[in-house]
Amino acid sequence: MRIGVLTGGGDCPGLNAVIRALVRQGERVHGHEFVGFRHGWRGVVDDDPIALSVATTRGILHRGGTILGTSRTNPFSGSGEAVGALQATLGRRGIDALVAIGGEDTLGVAHRLGGLGVAVVGVPKTIDNDLSATDVTFGFDTAVQVAVDAIDRLHTTAESHDRVMVVEVMGRHAGWIALWSGVAGGADVVLVPERPFDLDDVCERLTRRHAGGSRFSIVVVSEGVTPAAGSLVLQEARRDEFGHVRLGGIANLLAPEIEGRTGFETRVTVLGHVLRGGTPTAFDRMLATRFGVAAADAVADGAFGAMVALRGPDVVRVPLAEAVAELKTVPPALLASLAALVG
Repeated sequence: MRIGVLTGGGDCPGLNAVIRALVRQGERVHGHEFVGFRHGWRGVVDDDPIALSVATTRGILHRGGTILGTSRTNPFSGSGEAVGALQATLGRRGIDALVAIGGEDTLGVAHRLGGLGVAVVGVPKTIDNDLSATDVTFGFDTAVQVAVDAIDRLHTTAESHDRVMVVEVMGRHAGWIALWSGVAGGADVVLVPERPFDLDDVCERLTRRHAGGSRFSIVVVSEGVTPAAGSLVLQEARRDEFGHVRLGGIANLLAPEIEGRTGFETRVTVLGHVLRGGTPTAFDRMLATRFGVAAADAVADGAFGAMVALRGPDVVRVPLAEAVAELKTVPPALLASLAALVG
């Protein structure tokens, strides 16, 4: 079979490991031929291919990012011409099946294309770890480790200057990165999208902590957090082709408010895209490799309309419809159980 491959949405560590394993398993075991498309769905719409083979994917296992490039292009966002161009590209290139590697948006497009007769297999990718059909997504472990390393370093400078440090991490709708890195990094307050925060309550906790003898505090905040009604006014930001607000900068709004209300010198560190870049951890390399192998096998078996997923110790196939049905957010019970640690 001739298989198209694309990576869509935000980049993350482990994408190249998926591509490498997919091509090796497909070429060596099943005799498939691969064509990559640059820059996600845009590359299919614009017919921007690149040949993929065992030879061209050597040496990429440890590399961050994606050799195919990526974008947040949504072929269904316009009049429908893009979808027609996409289908024309697949026909012109003789593509028998597509492997789409991405998060909720990329896989949502894949699911809709499946309804139009396109043979698609999905691979879950998001550092936010918010796809409900899989226990974990590759990239998450690396992002958390990068955040923890940064928080560890911020402890010493915060203590040296008697400061409050507000650390912003990624997480649009789900606070997995903030919670995991905040707890593992010993943060004093963690704010997540699942629970609207009251800024007065946050400041009260910081004041109480400092009154108890602590000379500094660490506040970890997801980029997608929202304040309780009336506690802080946020400005509306631009949106991407999938209708998502382009986030980033909540820490810069919180810091002066915290300093003004508490009197504690407050500084900001926005980790942002640094969480996406660099070398993937061993866990993410292994998970991504297993996903790539499983995707090649799924194509060979004709298991289209499915996504590979981790369930317990096993990599299984789940319907794409299930994969994009709802986001996996941090459950209230987990937040409650850690309340004594993170406020």
